[in-house]
Amino acid sequence: MLGTRFSAFFKVAKRDLKYDLPASVVVFLVALPLCLGIAMASGAPLFAGLLTGIVGGLVVASISGSQLSVSGPAAGLTVIVFGAIQSLGSYHVFLLAVVLAGMIQLVLGMIKAGTIGNYFPSAVIEGMLAAIGITIILKQLPHALGYDADFFGDESFKQLDGDNTLLAIKAAFGAIHLGATIITALSLLVLIYWPKLKKLSIVPAPLMVVVFAVLLNIAFKGSKLEIDPKHLVEIPVVNSFNEFLGLFQFPDFTAIVNYDVWIVAFTIAIVASLETLLCIEAVDKLDPYKRVSPTNRELVAQGIGNMTTGMLGGLPMTSVIVRSSANVNAGGKTRQSAMFHGFWLLLALLIIPAIINMIPLACLAAILLVTGYKLAKIPLFTRMYRRGLDQFIPFVVTILAIVFTDLLKGVGIGMVVAIFYILRNNMRNPFGYDLEESNGNKKIKVYLSEEVSFLNKAAIQQSLYNLPKDVTHIIVDGTGSRFIDKDVVQVIKDFEQNALSSGKRVELIDVYDKREAPNIHHLFKKIQPRTRKKKIKPIKQI
Repeated sequence: MLGTRFSAFFKVAKRDLKYDLPASVVVFLVALPLCLGIAMASGAPLFAGLLTGIVGGLVVASISGSQLSVSGPAAGLTVIVFGAIQSLGSYHVFLLAVVLAGMIQLVLGMIKAGTIGNYFPSAVIEGMLAAIGITIILKQLPHALGYDADFFGDESFKQLDGDNTLLAIKAAFGAIHLGATIITALSLLVLIYWPKLKKLSIVPAPLMVVVFAVLLNIAFKGSKLEIDPKHLVEIPVVNSFNEFLGLFQFPDFTAIVNYDVWIVAFTIAIVASLETLLCIEAVDKLDPYKRVSPTNRELVAQGIGNMTTGMLGGLPMTSVIVRSSANVNAGGKTRQSAMFHGFWLLLALLIIPAIINMIPLACLAAILLVTGYKLAKIPLFTRMYRRGLDQFIPFVVTILAIVFTDLLKGVGIGMVVAIFYILRNNMRNPFGYDLEESNGNKKIKVYLSEEVSFLNKAAIQQSLYNLPKDVTHIIVDGTGSRFIDKDVVQVIKDFEQNALSSGKRVELIDVYDKREAPNIHHLFKKIQPRTRKKKIKPIKQI
């Protein structure tokens, strides 16, 4: 039976290889400068960034249940990592914090903490994807023009050099490098039109972009168009296997009693886990096959990945939206693409570093510009607007908050706005009703919704006590409810006594003993109202 399963797995893997292999090359080209840029910004060795990408591909992808997410060093952790290395006083002590953070993530996965990923409002996730797309475009514009003051892969509005995104763009337009701009423009043309050449499209367009860019820069040699080495990819050149082994660094376990190490470890674990869960939710939305990734398994995979990278000298990692969206756009189907991207990173470091160091950053910026555009297309905004303001406003607020702060702060602000609308809608729609009239007598039947929480108390109380005075028969039906809050039950009981004393007939159907724990998941998913019930509004007293 086990042999049959392995046979089926390899059959599927072979079938999807024609999609995953080209996608892995694209992800590799996107990940390479991001790994290096984030390592540089974090105050860590460049090798640490590459190592994290390699572990994210070869280790995390093989354990993860997500088919399309790609893990590596995250821009959202750069400030934390830079500060931690400085405060702990040693990179080796910092590596211990990374290992401990991985262990904490492992525990979080085992206690099912990843379930929180199921409760992010869809409007916020859509807004996050669009914001990442806009951020990529804004951040890559300077690199596309040959202005590389900020590190490649930064996602925060406020930059480490003291500038912000808009000031960097302004500065870039004042210092345009003609050679880089030509390479960017031609790269964009190749990315747009190469896939339309069916006979040649078997070769990924981003790979052709890199080849053309390298050849162009060689042709520019000796002229004003030539791109300086500081505007090219720069990975460590390893001349021997012993030199390669010398790049690894190991954690200092003697610092395990250091209180500050544990503070850093918990900080990294929580932030990395939140970013990972957000990315997983976002990638599942991008997945054309609409597969659902197991969030708890992802936390376990990330934990093992961070323990591994910490033991070898790397940076903390997360599942990363930029790499993952590039994977989706390149046609990746399974986690093989993420695994192969890790292999290409290792190969680039060991075998062809000199060739890799000839790649202009401008052509890689062009690849990311196209990726950003695909995440923030105009039809997405019109589609969200048609869903209603309760979806559109949190969507727009999330976008603006992320673009002008950073990912986690922006999502937090978007969540607050989304939850406001969710609670408002929940309070407005606690029940429906039917009104009947026979022989001059009016009867109203009130249907309580599936879950009636304390948030519905005020709306129910106001509506019951404001029923028309000529209604003589009132029925409150809780048959369709799984949970009715005790405070709401008390409101209904008080109303019953008040109505009976006024000579009205009151029936309570299945209102008591509805004590099943409320399922708050419905707050974050759009529920279609029952068509047979009218939406009730508070009735003005006659």
